[in-house]
Amino acid sequence: MGHAATYVAFDTLHRFWLATGTKVNYTQNITDIDDPLLERAKLTGRAWQEIAVEQVDLFKADMEALRVIPPQSYIGVVEAIEMIEQSALKLKDLGVAYQVDADLYFDMTHTDLLGEICHLSEAEMLEVFAQRGGDPDRPGKRNPFDALLWRGQSGDDPSWPSSLGPGRPGWHIECSAIATHYLASQITVQGGGSDLKFPHHEMSAAHAESLTGVKPFAQTFMHAGMVSLDGEKMSKSLGNLVFVSKLRQQGVDPMAIRLVLLSHHYRSDWQWFDSELEDAQTRLANWRTALSQPSGATSPISEMVKMMRNDLDTPSTLKAIDVWATETLAGAQLDATSEVAVAIDAILGII
Repeated sequence: MGHAATYVAFDTLHRFWLATGTKVNYTQNITDIDDPLLERAKLTGRAWQEIAVEQVDLFKADMEALRVIPPQSYIGVVEAIEMIEQSALKLKDLGVAYQVDADLYFDMTHTDLLGEICHLSEAEMLEVFAQRGGDPDRPGKRNPFDALLWRGQSGDDPSWPSSLGPGRPGWHIECSAIATHYLASQITVQGGGSDLKFPHHEMSAAHAESLTGVKPFAQTFMHAGMVSLDGEKMSKSLGNLVFVSKLRQQGVDPMAIRLVLLSHHYRSDWQWFDSELEDAQTRLANWRTALSQPSGATSPISEMVKMMRNDLDTPSTLKAIDVWATETLAGAQLDATSEVAVAIDAILGII
């Protein structure tokens, strides 16, 4: 559900841009090879490729059910290995990367982004870096925050031949290479969950700026809040996950799930409660009943647009529609409901 909240948040931005006539080029990458995936493969005795395909298919099915508009470019790391390798090689040729044994690292002294997006102290960043795939204490590194661009082959882990030696990409360079290839040297928004502020967004932006020579890489960094259950962030390690797919299997209308997500501001951290899903189901039924009338209360569209322009204020937008639905169900017959239905679909993705 935490992932769903993030993708619905950026789908809402995508939809609002499209609804207001903005041309959008949206690229999304999928990490279909990484350490957690390999760990799961070893634990279960399954091929990592099989697990990756299974999870990508499940993700796409959930997104389709939630009516998330697919990006123009949806790129897996495995299909982009050569492109990522060339980006890492270019950084080495530019003198901003160096070898430690068979691994290639980016030298973070060549960027001024460290701490600029996350606003953490150095001690806090060191702690987070170690928790999120970094290796600050590795001997031979010039700086604790230097991040892997290319990981040399290790044991039985999958690897690909390259001019850097057999291996596979580091995490951050994957996004940098894909974004600069499929989008541009500079993009409007780089987005994700708030847990990506550091190290991922700072380091991928640093790689991209070094690759292109253009600053800033992103005009805006946009981050969705975290979703928790019983006071703890939802995570695989804690095992406290609420799955969109399981709710769908139980017969829950995906539009009710989407309404739960939209009832929280995208930047807010919040907790999942089953009672919110019940409330969303009631709200959805009221909206649909109101929209089934040929005419209703005064159209809320202008109010919806006003609230969405205020940092995508979806909670207030939903309440404006609630007022309209209540007045419509009370017998108001001022404006046609068909245009309201189109607006709710276009802006909020609810049908």
